Amino acid sequence: MKRTTKFIALILALGLFSAGSAFAQFTSELQYYRYQDQRGLNVFEAPFQTNVQFNGVEFKVGGANTLQFQGLEHSNSGAVQLLNIGPNFNLATSNMDLDAALGNGLRMHLRAYLTSRHHTEFYVKDGYFQVDRLDFIKEGFLSNVMDHVRLKVGHMEINYGDNHFRRSDNGQPIFNPFVGNYIMDSFTTEVGGEAYYYNSGFLAMFGLTNGKLNQSVIESSNGTPNTKPSIVGKLGFDSQINPDLRFRLTGSIYTTKQSASTYLYGGDRAGSRYYYVLEELGSNTSDHPPFRSGRYDPGFRNELTSFMINPFVKYQGVEFYGVFENATGKALSENNTRTFNQYGAELLYRFGTREQLYVGSRYNMVKGEEQSGNNIDITRINVGGGWFLTQNILAKAEYVNQKYNGFENTSIYSDGRFHGFMLEAVISF
Repeated sequence: MKRTTKFIALILALGLFSAGSAFAQFTSELQYYRYQDQRGLNVFEAPFQTNVQFNGVEFKVGGANTLQFQGLEHSNSGAVQLLNIGPNFNLATSNMDLDAALGNGLRMHLRAYLTSRHHTEFYVKDGYFQVDRLDFIKEGFLSNVMDHVRLKVGHMEINYGDNHFRRSDNGQPIFNPFVGNYIMDSFTTEVGGEAYYYNSGFLAMFGLTNGKLNQSVIESSNGTPNTKPSIVGKLGFDSQINPDLRFRLTGSIYTTKQSASTYLYGGDRAGSRYYYVLEELGSNTSDHPPFRSGRYDPGFRNELTSFMINPFVKYQGVEFYGVFENATGKALSENNTRTFNQYGAELLYRFGTREQLYVGSRYNMVKGEEQSGNNIDITRINVGGGWFLTQNILAKAEYVNQKYNGFENTSIYSDGRFHGFMLEAVISF
């Protein structure tokens, strides 16, 4: 009933937009907007410059659908019996995007998951209001300031690091050159605001959020600390040096000193791409089967400070993207903080003037101290490529090999490994 009611409400909303064609129209182009197809590759923050004119209220309906064929094997030391998995198709996942230009330099975005691995019901992922001009106050109001400033507010995907610009977001994996996201998948949605400053390739962002993934006004009464606001920041430089060379370098921080539960490495409610790898026999029969297979959450629940540095270089068809991340925090049961580091490197080559075909590899490593005191590391290698049949359709193939080291003998990850091939088809518009 709940799912049906939400779906009916969405149809009614679309109907109202359609019926209001006298004052609103559908469009394929919006101001300050990152295209959700091949044109959006290697676009990080939404473009700060635009050549699209505002011609009254305009509305864009977009969507993304994806399906994988999985051929993975997994193994461990045998202390915990694993699920029996074999080659077959995964669940098809889908998104719906609603974007509207409500004024010159005023844009609204909303993304909903129509179906996902974790939640089978329709639900809203996030939404925000983006301000690039203040003409709604008075035409040209503070235009010299707004030539350098952007504001965003909402219950939204926070801009920590650059990984989230290249990750698969449920049914939308067209910006990810491979199938899986990073092992420590830094992604969450929180209520807050971000202020940006741009000048000659330099960018700075300061954000403040309420630190909560699940929103509630109820205060804790069981000894769990109440959540205090979180701070997000980013500094960087991004420039097309010449027609052949693009360079970007950013550093980001996310910090919260008190939380009932931080979700920076467990905020993705859609689920991972590697289904049921290193999962215990019988876990698929529960009411809430595991959905973060192949990822790792260091367990920093009540205190967390994370830094991420991301270089990006593109010279003609050669593309390099790097990750260094340092996360320090603790859970309520811990007296001392622990630290985890994540390293990543992607090297791609995109062929031709339209770059329809690409090949590449990714190395990803996570290492740190678990609550048990064990120093563990997880390494993953991806090798693969993709083919853009059109700017809206992408086919990918990869080989993945992930290994777990240093875990206790009683852990399911003891001498753990999964490897094999993945195929993925994407449609996004």
